[in-house]
Amino acid sequence: MPTLSMIDRSGLLAVLLSLCASASPAFAGGDGEPAQTAVAESRGDARPSHSQTFAVVNGRDIPTSEYETAFASLVRQRFYHGQVPEKDLVSAREEVRNRLVQRIVLLDEAGRRGIVPDAVQIDRTIAGYESRYATSVAWKENRERLLPGLRQQLEEQSLVARLEEQARQVPDPGGDEVRSFFDARPELFTEPEKIRLSVILLTVDPSSPATAWEATREEAQAIYKRVSGGADFADAARMHSAAYAETGGDMGYLHRGMLPEILQEQIDKYELGRINPPLETLQGIAIVRLDDRLAPKKKEFPEVAQRARDLLIRERQDQAWKGLIAKLVAAADVKFLHGVSAEQQEAGRK
Repeated sequence: MPTLSMIDRSGLLAVLLSLCASASPAFAGGDGEPAQTAVAESRGDARPSHSQTFAVVNGRDIPTSEYETAFASLVRQRFYHGQVPEKDLVSAREEVRNRLVQRIVLLDEAGRRGIVPDAVQIDRTIAGYESRYATSVAWKENRERLLPGLRQQLEEQSLVARLEEQARQVPDPGGDEVRSFFDARPELFTEPEKIRLSVILLTVDPSSPATAWEATREEAQAIYKRVSGGADFADAARMHSAAYAETGGDMGYLHRGMLPEILQEQIDKYELGRINPPLETLQGIAIVRLDDRLAPKKKEFPEVAQRARDLLIRERQDQAWKGLIAKLVAAADVKFLHGVSAEQQEAGRK
């Protein structure tokens, strides 16, 4: 289950732009997105009709316009050119639904706990917006209408942040717990395999014609024959390589995962010390020699005891926060009135 993402500055800016769209399309860049519920309420708008209500969570309405704005924001941030692939559409919509529900149940919980927003930080943030848009005519014209909704957004963000801070307060683990965590999660404390390579790289611009690539292949083959026949690899690298020439082609030690997967698959087949036939890469033609391979090595506990403690605390904090969200959502009274959830779609097919 995706957790609630906090409203960052870019998100609030998108809200401001969409809100101003109704009064000044030029300020909004023509997006024309619907306004957030918070601002509608600040203007004293009437309760949405049934067709305008997306869901009711613990007695609170989520207007369809709020869902549409949230979905449009997610699409802008995550998908190239704002186009959602068909295979991702259902999951993206479900993620937005979850976030909207989570927002309400977390705000309810913050209220139940008596948490109050950080007024000083909110004033500071609003002052930043005032400064940023000081020369904007549209901001000046719409400022009084926008400020109440903006302040409410920031207050909600602050409430959820403070609730999360409380939820993440977990007991400090004991030494035995840290050691057990270290033993149970060896992958977190194991240095990955390292390889040491030497390379002679002949670069070719990807847009070069076929004749340029063919000429480079022929040059690489000639160099490969010389070094395979006993010519010094380092001298050849200093003379011909477009990379690591100053070190005689020595690339040093590289962790697994640092190289492109397709290249790593080739190197996994190489024998130590053997000069391999020219290999085509995105940068050109490479002659590669595998100089050393160090097996993965698990760190000793004393070396990583503090890191193990930090990771265990972070894991428990994440579990506490996600667990609180799951508990609150499970106990919530949620009714979707507009749109069909992924679960409902699945149930309808059975």
